[in-house]
Amino acid sequence: MFCKTNDDLNLYYEIHGNEQATETIVFLNGLSQSTISWILTLPYFKSDYRIVLMDFIFQGKSDKKGEWRSFDQHAQDLLALLDHLKVQKPVIAGLSYGSMVAQHFAVNFPGRLSKLLLMATFAHKTPYYEAIELSWWRALELGGYNLMLDIMLPTVLSEGYFSKPLMPIDLMKQARQDAQADPQSLFKLMKATKERPDYRPELKKIKAPTLVIQGEKDMLLPVHLANEVAKAIPGARLEIIPNAGHTLNLEAVPQMCALIRTFLQG
Repeated sequence: MFCKTNDDLNLYYEIHGNEQATETIVFLNGLSQSTISWILTLPYFKSDYRIVLMDFIFQGKSDKKGEWRSFDQHAQDLLALLDHLKVQKPVIAGLSYGSMVAQHFAVNFPGRLSKLLLMATFAHKTPYYEAIELSWWRALELGGYNLMLDIMLPTVLSEGYFSKPLMPIDLMKQARQDAQADPQSLFKLMKATKERPDYRPELKKIKAPTLVIQGEKDMLLPVHLANEVAKAIPGARLEIIPNAGHTLNLEAVPQMCALIRTFLQG
């Protein structure tokens, strides 16, 4: 299904779970993910919650037109979707790129969410992160998404995942290529992170109860970056999943969902 953004672009979304549920959870994708990335997460929540999935503009089935979007603009698109669905105060749960959209949404629209979940998250860049960011950018320029994936995967999946992959690496690459076939769209998504200033001072404005979940073996975003996020948000709690890497909705689904359910149930 599609709804319109404020600038008349088509935003793709899906509704899952219990339509009669009193609470809605919105799950927000990582950079090169799409709505299908939450397929392993849905069974843990579909009985008790209404679930909304969406592709950001430049992702998956959403429009790829226009200039790059800031995280504030992505947050505005999320608000347009919630207004379209007449959802007032959902739980907002974002992973990696989606966690940054969730941060901006919670800052800009504090009255439009009940709780906030930030998974594999950060609010400021380090020289180490910028070196990885540059390697992805250069790979996309020189070899397209194929080369970028070869360079990306060892930083977003733990060593343990490569030893016992839940999904074969080749199959995962193919699925991601199918969902994100246009390199220019990825450049537009990545520019939002490239241009984002240190957001830690803004996080103190967040009023929603917040849980931060991070993988112990996250090479892209080490735990200390998530700790900075948790310290900046009043009352936020940090939970670390042992031996997990960055892509928690693929390699640490039971642990991630158990933490989320405990948080949501108070």
